[in-house]
Amino acid sequence: MSQSEYLGDVLVVLAAMVVVVPVFQRVKLSPILGYLAAGMLIGPYGFELIGDTKAAKTLAHFGVVFLLFMIGLELSFRRLAALGSKVFGLGSLQVLMSGLAIGLIAYLLGLGVYSAAIVGGGLALSSTAFVLQLLEERHERATGFGLTTFSILLLQDLAVVPLLIFVTLVGAPEASVPEISWFEDLGLAALKGSAALLVVIGIGRFVLRPLYRWIASTRSVELFVSTTLLTVLSMSWIMSVAGLSMELGALLAGLLLAETEYRHQIEADIKPFRGILLGLFFMTIGMFIDVGFIADNLGLIAIIVISLMLGKAVITTLLCRMFGTPIATSVRTGLALSQGGEFGFVVFGAALTLGLLPQNIGQILMAVIALTMIATPGMFYIGQKLSEVLKKRAQYGQEEQGFDIDDITQHVLIAGFGRVGQTVAKVLADAGIAYIALDLDQERVRKCRAKGMRVFFGDANRIHVLKSAGAGHAKAAVITIDHVASANQVVAALRESYAALPIYVRARDRRHMRSLEKSGASAVVSEAAESSLQLGSIVLKALNVSIDEITSLIEDFREDDYAKLEEIIDGKE
Repeated sequence: MSQSEYLGDVLVVLAAMVVVVPVFQRVKLSPILGYLAAGMLIGPYGFELIGDTKAAKTLAHFGVVFLLFMIGLELSFRRLAALGSKVFGLGSLQVLMSGLAIGLIAYLLGLGVYSAAIVGGGLALSSTAFVLQLLEERHERATGFGLTTFSILLLQDLAVVPLLIFVTLVGAPEASVPEISWFEDLGLAALKGSAALLVVIGIGRFVLRPLYRWIASTRSVELFVSTTLLTVLSMSWIMSVAGLSMELGALLAGLLLAETEYRHQIEADIKPFRGILLGLFFMTIGMFIDVGFIADNLGLIAIIVISLMLGKAVITTLLCRMFGTPIATSVRTGLALSQGGEFGFVVFGAALTLGLLPQNIGQILMAVIALTMIATPGMFYIGQKLSEVLKKRAQYGQEEQGFDIDDITQHVLIAGFGRVGQTVAKVLADAGIAYIALDLDQERVRKCRAKGMRVFFGDANRIHVLKSAGAGHAKAAVITIDHVASANQVVAALRESYAALPIYVRARDRRHMRSLEKSGASAVVSEAAESSLQLGSIVLKALNVSIDEITSLIEDFREDDYAKLEEIIDGKE
């Protein structure tokens, strides 16, 4: 293939990204769907604008590598150790139970034992790239839902290694199945993998920090970025040579660098590479979606897609509940992991090459994985809505228990017990003033009550919940809820029922302040304005401006409810 042809392919890919993806973003659809659509248009089953899809696929694989590296940067070995039971307990059971269920169905439908095992193992895996990208778009990676989902995905990535070994051993032409030395081969693979892990961790512990300290001293941006790329790719290469996945090497590289003081600069430098390559990965998935084949076998493929996603969702949800995960989070996790994964393409591709799967079965499986991936944003949406319904039902059960507040009067009612609410509660407690707080985070409520805090589970949006919490004989109410609409609703409900009750509210900005004042708030503090004024005062102090002058300037801005800040120009939101 000539250089001009390579350049032509690059131009086609970039043009498809620029034209198609923004259209999907404009109509509020996930960019992932845009990348898939772009790949379908330019691929061999679309307008055939790409000459060499193999080269694009190889390059795109690095998108997943860099995604895992970024995940490692956001974690740490301490945090990963905290996830241990979920990774190796919940994750292992999810792969095992899903694989057994799918494999059994495949066997009953006529596939051989080993072919059915391959199908079960391949479809038990979910899409690390899709799910983690969606978690990032929704800023949910650090939530309970995000961590539970990530734990299962991490084990699935580890499970790819023995699954590929199984495919290779079964497909060996010179070996009959009874003669295969399973324990010997798996033991050798385990030794190689352990040695590779020790090498990578050793490099990370004893080499990376001194190396980055020296590179940083050169003040060369190019050298710093090159060092990061070398670190990621070399550790990925070590793992691949040992028979493990490149993604695992990248994750370890991220974990090791997360322990250093350079993690934030590294994250900023590597993000553009990850974004472009991950987009290319999704486009290559789209290139291999044969719309004509899917149309010819639409009925069968639709049945398999629905059955697979429903079955995996149910199994994962039940296993999450077994491990004590709240029902709302369990349902969301089950639906989020109901699709097939990119490693399924790898497993089935190897099985097709070795003749372990009929060609038509392989094509159907590939189509199923692709379609379940496309459906993943929709499953996230359904999971979120079901989660909200389940949380409300749980809240009703809590409400029926009532609040034990008979011994408290003249207290302060706090709606929302996050960081701001807890800070207010500590100030009140130190002043000897009683309070009662409401919050919808069950885990937070449990932990706070264990420390003797008077916090109750309840939805402050509902006036009868506020009444049960003693709003009728409270001294004042403090609303610290972060959600704009919810805060307004709570203020309006309290003002309508208790006209004389002082209501103090935290607002995001000046615009939110005005809406809260209209709803009936007695006083509103702008979070954005106050933090900005405090930061400004620190800067002025560092510039040797006198304390009296700083105080005068800040108070000047606070007059008339931050009216001077109205002059700030907003950009497009």
